Amino acid sequence: MRLFYAGDIHGSERCFRKFLNAAAFYNADLLILGGDITGKLMTPIIEEKRGRWTARFAGRTENVKREDDLEDLEKRIRFNGFYPYRCDRGEYERLSEDEEYLASVMTRVMTDEVRRWMQIADDKLAGTNVRCLIMPGNDDEFVIDELLVSESVDNPDGKVIRTDGYQVLSCSWANPTPWDSPREASEEQLAEMLENIAVDLDPDIPAIFNLHVPPYDSGLDIASELDAEFHVVTTGGQPNQIPVGSTAVRRLIAERHPLLGLHGHIHESRNVATIDGTLCINPGSNYADGVLDGAIIDLDNGRIAQYQLVSG
Repeated sequence: MRLFYAGDIHGSERCFRKFLNAAAFYNADLLILGGDITGKLMTPIIEEKRGRWTARFAGRTENVKREDDLEDLEKRIRFNGFYPYRCDRGEYERLSEDEEYLASVMTRVMTDEVRRWMQIADDKLAGTNVRCLIMPGNDDEFVIDELLVSESVDNPDGKVIRTDGYQVLSCSWANPTPWDSPREASEEQLAEMLENIAVDLDPDIPAIFNLHVPPYDSGLDIASELDAEFHVVTTGGQPNQIPVGSTAVRRLIAERHPLLGLHGHIHESRNVATIDGTLCINPGSNYADGVLDGAIIDLDNGRIAQYQLVSG
């Protein structure tokens, strides 16, 4: 079985389409998107006059008149990980002044886009034998969980799923971060959460751990240290680099000895490590540039035949 793994695309439709295309391009049997799939920002496109639209995007103001040009602008916004939103000047002012209303519109636009992505996945993978698992991550709102299911897509979060002689254990949660994201828990809580999932593991079936957060001090979890004001801590003019992964994740791997660990979360820590005999991979993320970082893993009779980090 050939597996393709990626994560942390944060709303980039360019990266999402590349993820789906990886099935055919790499001849993969199983696709896994390991969390943080939704975007962080919405880009209003304001109708100033009938049929005349303006938007602030990529550091400049864009003005469009034709429907084709408007759709092209929306496509470029989506490809860069933002959500386009058509509105009039009055609603734009309300979005600027009413944080609660802004949050409600953002959630609605985001869920509409996730539904559209599921249709894209169905259109792309229809008629193939490719299995596609898409999991939320710590940055993703809970409202999307039930949307990550379609004819071609399953949401594996919080479960053990069996596929082609292997079992995949998945968890979207992370240990505490400076950002207070939706899916964070203390190490003690995370350890209990992971153990509750792991009770469904079959000891006789090779296991793949799809855990959004990487194991602590593994080389897959190195990030710049931040102070209380979110400023990078430096020494001698250089950022302090520290491990920020999860001790609970590392302990689970050490105790359960899965065949493979797939991780993301720390975009800048693209690396491969071995923990107590388990190959662990974080392919990193460069979604802001429209680049999909991923990993190809060939599995053969319960062992890892070969693996490769890829970008495209």
